[in-house]
Amino acid sequence: MRRRQILDAAKRVFHTRGFSSATIEDIAKEAELSPAALYLYFKNKDDIYVSLNLQLLEYLSGRLESLHQEKGIGPEEKIAALKDLFNDVYRFDPLILINLFHLQASDGLKNLPTKRVAQLNALAGRSLRSLAMIFDRGKTEGRFDDYPSIALADIVWIIFTGAVLWEESKRMINPDKDYLKSTLNIAIDIFRKGIARSRTGQQPAS
Repeated sequence: MRRRQILDAAKRVFHTRGFSSATIEDIAKEAELSPAALYLYFKNKDDIYVSLNLQLLEYLSGRLESLHQEKGIGPEEKIAALKDLFNDVYRFDPLILINLFHLQASDGLKNLPTKRVAQLNALAGRSLRSLAMIFDRGKTEGRFDDYPSIALADIVWIIFTGAVLWEESKRMINPDKDYLKSTLNIAIDIFRKGIARSRTGQQPAS
């Protein structure tokens, strides 16, 4: 409960002051704790920041696992359901998600403790495996073309990452722009149609 209290406080501080400007003292004050008490739970500000990334990845991987295991809907419907799922993940915490994508695309992971990097990679791997299993089922049922499932999972991740970062760059020019949901919807629809097995039953070109 105390760790959750600190993470919730840190999230509010990061949103208000930005990660670079925020201090341990700011977070402790927001959490109504002393800095000394905060250090009992986290080593430093980076440790808190990575913990927030892990929190978001846990939410994402949990949602994808639930989607993969959901009964009563087919693989095509599960791919279509990614539109709302990804939008929910973004709304869960836009700032942390954007920072996580920047972290993955930079050398930032090299500066993190080995244990934290392993945790981040494990959660990301779980997410990709859940996606890959959706594609496995679609191929088994003859609904998707026979592309490698993990490659398809990677492409979906690229679509999500690219859409979020592209929309962020547009909002730097015009803060009122918010086309992420419509952009993701179109991209996933195009992707879903692109992997659907053709009526002629032809295999994709290698």
